[in-house]
Amino acid sequence: QVQLEESGGGLVQTGGSLRLSCAASGRTFSSIRLGWFRRAPGAEREFVAGISRSGAATAYADSVKGRFTISRDSAKNTVYLQMNSLKPEDTAIYYCASDSRAVGRMVSTTGDEYSSWGQGTQVTVSS
Repeated sequence: QVQLEESGGGLVQTGGSLRLSCAASGRTFSSIRLGWFRRAPGAEREFVAGISRSGAATAYADSVKGRFTISRDSAKNTVYLQMNSLKPEDTAIYYCASDSRAVGRMVSTTGDEYSSWGQGTQVTVSS
């Protein structure tokens, strides 16, 4: 089982930036796909970004493409989500997730593909 711990959330004004971090432990870091999801008030959880085991491939939701960047650092066992040009509609709890299956797509983009989840970190964008 992979343990995940997010950090870096907070309150930011429209147009501002935040970087979320997620430290992973419990499995060899290079063996797990990683992703970020979010849940806004009154809404369902949605995929935000995903990254392959090597970090060479990424995927993004259309709503964040060009503004958010997912990356991973194997030396720190950490995945990041750099969020720029933030909008009020980005306000949500952001969750880090891991997919440790031996087989699967290069980048996992659905919640069903992920088996471990962090506690979440709140991001609030004020207008």
